[in-house]
Amino acid sequence: MVALRGKDATSFLARPDPGRPIVLLYGPDAGLVRERADALIAASLDDPKDPFALVRLDGDELSAEPSRLVDEALAIPMFGGRRAIRVRAGSRSFVAGVEALIASPPRECRIVIEAGDIKPDNALRKACEKAATGAVAIGCYPDAEADIARLIDDELRGSNLQIAKDARAVLTTLLGGDRQASRNELRKLALYAHGKGEVTLDDVITCVSDASDLKLDAIVDAAFSGKPVVVETEFAKAMVAGTYPGQIILAAQRHAAFLHKTSLVVEGGTPAAVVLDSGFPRLHFSRKAAAETALRNLSTTRLAQIIEQLASAALETRRQATLGAAIAQRTLLSIAVSARRRS
Repeated sequence: MVALRGKDATSFLARPDPGRPIVLLYGPDAGLVRERADALIAASLDDPKDPFALVRLDGDELSAEPSRLVDEALAIPMFGGRRAIRVRAGSRSFVAGVEALIASPPRECRIVIEAGDIKPDNALRKACEKAATGAVAIGCYPDAEADIARLIDDELRGSNLQIAKDARAVLTTLLGGDRQASRNELRKLALYAHGKGEVTLDDVITCVSDASDLKLDAIVDAAFSGKPVVVETEFAKAMVAGTYPGQIILAAQRHAAFLHKTSLVVEGGTPAAVVLDSGFPRLHFSRKAAAETALRNLSTTRLAQIIEQLASAALETRRQATLGAAIAQRTLLSIAVSARRRS
């Protein structure tokens, strides 16, 4: 069985085996799937600018004619050179075409298939994992703490930036649900801190917290304004929609950091409404009432404790992926219950 994860996946991606031209990338981290697909395609073409060297196919369209994948893979390029095919898998099966290519692998064509978080009994995944030669399956899962540390160093090094210890600790908890989203946040942070030499905790709170996912606002606002019933309802909707639990925790972490910073200003004597209207990042008007409720019911000390609670939950969702939804829901319900009474 050829299913790669961790260091084995990294080694294969650094030097792709020509004897396994078919690569299935799957998993809950869609950003990592795309990043790895981009790298494989770039390494598989002699001339990336040649419009005839790369073919893009839709998996659902292939399901009607799986043999088209075989025809494209075995086609002889007019001007020679290596070619690549990029397939976006959907809900319909085109495994017959993949199995035909596994039986007779092409020599000068790399086939990269991008899939979602497909189950072990999925026909496409089973075909690639069980292939003695010709194919390999690579799982793309949310980054662990060590992966996030390397990502932070790689992105900030390119901008000649160091990062303070406390800033790194908080930043680590805010990243990891999606590789592409993590890179985007780091690049935004690097741009914000350009010329400073060192990224501070203030930079992280100001910049990275300004990225709340509007689809998750209902869950987060319900938790911090003390509405556990709404948390349960909205969380269930998010799970049905296929939302990764770590993304919900990430959104809650960002909001907790925002509320904590705002709470410090309110303690200094500025009314909450004034701070919310004039602060940065600016909170969407639809969330203002929930934020005011949270600031009334949750003290600065309690918000600091919630930040630690969410950081622990973020790490646990990565360490125990199968229990991620339960961990995230339990944490948010705990916050909602504590927010129902003044702390």
